[in-house]
Amino acid sequence: MATIDILGVPHAYDLTTPTQAPQVLVFIHGWLLSRNYWQPLIGRLAPEYQCLSYDLRGFGGSNLKSQTAPKIQDRPKRGKGILITATKTGSRPLRIIEPKPQLEQTLTSNLAATPPRKATAKYTPAAYAEDLEILLQQLGITSAWLIGHSLGGSIGLWGADRLGSTIKGVVCINAGGGIYLKEEFERFRAIGQRILKFRPRLLAYLPLVDLLFSHVSVAQPVERRWGRQRLIDFIEADPEAALGALLDPTTEAEVHLLPQVVARLKQPVHFIAGKQDSIMEPRYVTHLASFHSTFQSGKNNVTEISNCGHMAMVEQPAAIATQLQAILRHHL
Repeated sequence: MATIDILGVPHAYDLTTPTQAPQVLVFIHGWLLSRNYWQPLIGRLAPEYQCLSYDLRGFGGSNLKSQTAPKIQDRPKRGKGILITATKTGSRPLRIIEPKPQLEQTLTSNLAATPPRKATAKYTPAAYAEDLEILLQQLGITSAWLIGHSLGGSIGLWGADRLGSTIKGVVCINAGGGIYLKEEFERFRAIGQRILKFRPRLLAYLPLVDLLFSHVSVAQPVERRWGRQRLIDFIEADPEAALGALLDPTTEAEVHLLPQVVARLKQPVHFIAGKQDSIMEPRYVTHLASFHSTFQSGKNNVTEISNCGHMAMVEQPAAIATQLQAILRHHL
């Protein structure tokens, strides 16, 4: 894993081998996720295009905490113990005895009673687009397509608006919106905040929790390894970033800004929706897409993928890769 400093925060990223294609594909993940979910797509696209994936500030390997903090192992090791590996150079793995049920109950009760930190405006899509601009500058990338999932789609749109001719096009996956429904947004924000209160690290070692995460917000269960990855990313996301990236982009002002951004973009913008996506329904994807000149000129810039929920890149990677290749070949 390579890292690069952006405004004082080490950002984790992966960059594949250059190809003859004139643009780099830049993949931007969504809320409580990480760059890992792009690997099924990058594996299909890297032979033809150089691909950059990175972790947003506060998520995945771009955590705001000290980089020496213990990390959750991908798999618990022998017996009933929990193995946590510290990333500090020269440190030894620590074997911690599994907590007793009453201790676990006390920990989770205390955590649920603790209010989340106050969000700041550091986590708007525009703020993350500034991080993206610095990342591309430091890596020397001067020509790119942005491919964003959910919140990452909004960041991609703001990035294209900010970076102008550097960005040749945007593809939004499971991303849409632009309509502020007060009661719906208040409910969404309230549920999100409650979810963020319950994130004890020992949740990662409880049986079958990863299986539960493989069923969340998808049309059909994804492979269990993705459930495990979602669980890890959920637990390890920085509290301030997790809350900020939930609240800052969902204010009435921010929601109403997004269609204005789409309307003024000169680059091609395409949207890919999951037909069974209950978080970002296709009608909301189409609504946002309708503000772009491509849609207004009578051309279709929205594609719906069957048997697909909100995690299109791991639910239907072959179909998404095919759509991306068709879009890119049309414009390159």
